[in-house]
Amino acid sequence: MPAPRDIHSYARPHETRVASLHLDLHVEFGARRIRGRASLALERSSGASSVVLDTRDLTIHRITDRDGAPLVFSLGSSHPILGAPLEVTLAPDVVEIHIDYETGPGAAALQWLAPAQTASRRQPFLYSQGQAILTRTWIPTQDSPGIRQTYTARITVPAGLTAVMSAESLTPQGVAVSEGRAFEFRLTRPVPPYLMAIAVGDLVFAPLGPRSGVYAEPATIEAAASEFVDVERMIAAAEQLLGPYQWGRYDVLVLPPSFPFGGMENPLVTFATPTILAGDRSLVSLIAHELAHSWSGNLVTNATWRDFWLNEGMTTYVESRIMEALAGPAHADMLHVLARRELIEEIRRLGGEASPDTVLHVNLEGRDPDDGATRIPYEKGAALMTLLEHTVGRPRFDAYLRGYFERHAFTSIVTDTFVDDLRHHLLAQEPAIEARIRLDEWIHQPGLPDNAVEPQSTQLSAVSAHAKAFAAGSAAAPLPTSAWTTQEWLHFLNELPATLSSAQLVDLDTTFHLSSRGNSEVLFAWLRIAIGHSYRPAMPAVERFLTSQGRRKFLRPLYEDLMATDWGAAEARRIYAIARPTYHAVAVNTLDQIVNAGAKAPAHE
Repeated sequence: MPAPRDIHSYARPHETRVASLHLDLHVEFGARRIRGRASLALERSSGASSVVLDTRDLTIHRITDRDGAPLVFSLGSSHPILGAPLEVTLAPDVVEIHIDYETGPGAAALQWLAPAQTASRRQPFLYSQGQAILTRTWIPTQDSPGIRQTYTARITVPAGLTAVMSAESLTPQGVAVSEGRAFEFRLTRPVPPYLMAIAVGDLVFAPLGPRSGVYAEPATIEAAASEFVDVERMIAAAEQLLGPYQWGRYDVLVLPPSFPFGGMENPLVTFATPTILAGDRSLVSLIAHELAHSWSGNLVTNATWRDFWLNEGMTTYVESRIMEALAGPAHADMLHVLARRELIEEIRRLGGEASPDTVLHVNLEGRDPDDGATRIPYEKGAALMTLLEHTVGRPRFDAYLRGYFERHAFTSIVTDTFVDDLRHHLLAQEPAIEARIRLDEWIHQPGLPDNAVEPQSTQLSAVSAHAKAFAAGSAAAPLPTSAWTTQEWLHFLNELPATLSSAQLVDLDTTFHLSSRGNSEVLFAWLRIAIGHSYRPAMPAVERFLTSQGRRKFLRPLYEDLMATDWGAAEARRIYAIARPTYHAVAVNTLDQIVNAGAKAPAHE
């Protein structure tokens, strides 16, 4: 089946498509570049005379065929979002090409960290972040989620460092070479290019179970291994719902704090932010989310970025089911209530119920696909899945999910394919169900339809009563917080009004030490309250938080909150000038619009 047209790629896969690639690359920290060769195996249609690849800020030295004969190529004009097309002329018998190239020092997918920016402060660190269309800044290939590829790699790094990739490691300890150590990798299952990932640093490994483990810097490994102790249980719960795990191993790599997302579902090894290391395993639902992507996203992928909600809506729904299996229905209920609050707030931030950016099948013509990475595809998409479950019943919906992943395994699909599959395999038995669900409204219209299932939580209802009593004048000390979970704390803080007095803010901060909390989610919620109330004693904590981690979920709202005040804009600019060099390009692209232009920007987990 031909790949759908992807407006964010120059590729013409109906003519010639990349089927697999081999990377022989050298990581050079001094020059902040990756150099080497990409060898691409091609599938050509009859009459195809060239292949078109996606590149951005790459230096192409030469391109040859399998026998070393040079091939004619041209690099087109560069677009600020899409980069430049690389067209290679092919003789009739050429089905493999070799591209000698190097990345630029500002390659947007790559972040190069000095030792001082790492947890162990001993060695430099490199990691990549390819989603949505940044893989083209370090690999010349057809960078579209609809063009799945297998890959192998040989990565040479300086001595003392370890390379990890989103693939099976064939040489876990590396092999000594003149430049340091070489590591070899293999991924035999085809994936979209945004899931090709690399990390190089002072890394050690700790097993979590027979098919899972964690990579981290030596200073972080013990805390990470303790935090992720339930990963094997998560895999088992996901398999019970969705079918066998298809990727062999499931490992987690804890990155330095500058990583812009909560997690990235790279096959075989999830890249994760250290901000989820709360010490009490209260934030591991993020790992459940990334694990769920092993089915919804990695196994069955959105074919274009307009269909991003297929990845994230399904994954967010499955995340809640995994957490329900591990922690019980009451815990899942709390997660649902907090997620709904996030969705309502995001709809408001994006312009309200009529905003076109609240459509699931969002229009991204002429836009960076990252513009569509708001909370909408996550939470509105999950709300649709929950409505389907409640309408047809959990047993039927679970059977449908399992069949869906079996039918579309290792393919990339568009929204229309999903809708057709849903109608044929779930809704056809009772045609009236689709009318009750209002499927077209959910997918193609803005806002949250009024038939969405309203989440309820008995535990959070009790917390709401405490928040109301505190707002009315009760002191902080009697609050029964000793057994509160992270979710209860978040609900309490989110329920507080925007009219707290200075005395109440001091009472909360001194009683519960909120400004010095180690739990990133609770600290973030408190700092938003502090900024909104001009609570200056919390400003040192705001600066510490903004300069010590780079997760965009936290950075965007805090900078927006500061810029919205008459006293905070100057502080935001001052802090941003310090922190900007430590943030990944993904975060910088968002924050530049806020701090430098005061514009709204998208949010991504």
